[in-house]
Amino acid sequence: MSFTLAQLNEAGEAEFIRIVGPVFEHSPWIAAATWPRRPFAEVQHLLGALSETVRQAGEEKQLALIRAHPDLAGRAALAGELTRESAGEQAKAGLNQLTREEMNLFQKQNAAYKDKFDFPFVICARLNKKEAILTGFERRLKNDRSEEIKTALEEICKIAELRLHDLITH
Repeated sequence: MSFTLAQLNEAGEAEFIRIVGPVFEHSPWIAAATWPRRPFAEVQHLLGALSETVRQAGEEKQLALIRAHPDLAGRAALAGELTRESAGEQAKAGLNQLTREEMNLFQKQNAAYKDKFDFPFVICARLNKKEAILTGFERRLKNDRSEEIKTALEEICKIAELRLHDLITH
């Protein structure tokens, strides 16, 4: 289902959160905190306001947002427990058609990343294929924790932008 920006601007708080909340994985608090900033003149203004909410949230909430994301090709994907959005995004990256060797490599990289940073590896799967994602693991495992928090939040905002554009008719 899609909405116009005018409909989102006119929506009550609960409706706005119901519609916009899924733009950020399991984190409707972002939509809730952004709702009072309506009206938004353009989709980019809404995206900017949502992203600003994330930037101003403080590290504890930012880490909760990062941790709300599933591992790529992880247990939730194998069990069919991903959100509709995540399942589609991982499928577009080819993560639903991995060989056994590729699946083992993803699981190994997910574990190494989580061991180092204590949160899951987040990358905008819709903008990457499995090879680029595996390269991303290798490159980003060399980062320090603060750089990786920043990178994960940037990737989350890319995901949110694509989801927002899916949601709003122009």
